[in-house]
Amino acid sequence: MAFASLPKNPVVAVAGATGAVGREMLLVLEQLEFPAARVVALASKRSAGATLPFAGGELTVEEMRPESFEGVDIALFSAGAEVSRQMRPAVVAAGAVMIDNSSAFRMEPDVPLVVPEVNPDDAFAHHGVIANPNCSTIQMVVALGPLHRVASLKRVVVATYQAASGAGAAAMDELYNQSRQFLDGEELDIKHFAHRIAFNCIPQIDVFLDDGSTKEEWKMVVETKKILHAPEVEVAVSCVRVPVLRCHAEALHVEFEAPISVEQARGVLAAAEGVVLMDDPAEKTYPMPGLLAGTDPVYVGRLRKDPTVEHGLAFWNVADQLRKGAALNAVQIAQLLLTR
Repeated sequence: MAFASLPKNPVVAVAGATGAVGREMLLVLEQLEFPAARVVALASKRSAGATLPFAGGELTVEEMRPESFEGVDIALFSAGAEVSRQMRPAVVAAGAVMIDNSSAFRMEPDVPLVVPEVNPDDAFAHHGVIANPNCSTIQMVVALGPLHRVASLKRVVVATYQAASGAGAAAMDELYNQSRQFLDGEELDIKHFAHRIAFNCIPQIDVFLDDGSTKEEWKMVVETKKILHAPEVEVAVSCVRVPVLRCHAEALHVEFEAPISVEQARGVLAAAEGVVLMDDPAEKTYPMPGLLAGTDPVYVGRLRKDPTVEHGLAFWNVADQLRKGAALNAVQIAQLLLTR
């Protein structure tokens, strides 16, 4: 079906409103003063009737059903891939645009995978669904995008240091509880991770694939190529869960097709939308996850030459997984749709 231009003041539904990302979506809508005529909080039957703070008042959570999207213009989804697939026909039939935070539709050819600072025009080629990329992919391409436009990426090698928040609110609680249990000498309750997360690093995020990589690593490879429209770029990824509550970090080694100096890259990143350069070795200034929770930009530091390849740079980036890695990016896509 054809999708008309959105009204100036759209009705917005947040699906999965009681989860960590859903709550953050409501907070971002409020903080950015998104011009919604009305905001509807949707969740599962067991959460119906609960209240959530919003814009100085409260929203009463409604049970999400197919008919919930009648009269809705934008549906921000963070309810899991299975729910997104179930509700997609109803959202599209209602004429709403689904901006989905799950992995359900990211690699479908006719579904745009959008990071507004990098590929904003892709959003307008939607057929009712726009996908929010994986959190670790988002922060990486925000930094890589402007560099790619200047010197063309050839190869990216990245290791991630991903916070517990990437696995949801219950996983954050598990980090809290395990840390207390560990310090008190108690037996640790392990439910949401393959191993204990307190005072530990787990080199597995999502399930293992036949080639020995994990699905999280695969996501970063294929999503980066799709967002940048660069299928020829080689991407090698290792994803690690670390005992941090919020903010993912990434260590990148990037090879370019053309020469690019550290000074040139510094200028490009300093001017890039959504990027904050935090890089002063003399002052030991660089981005750190524990100090940047609740912030919106992608922070870049430790920028230096990679001498192992002809045109190489290395750097470190940090971003809040719940903000730019999820809720903020989704709301920015909604903002983008209102510009046309």
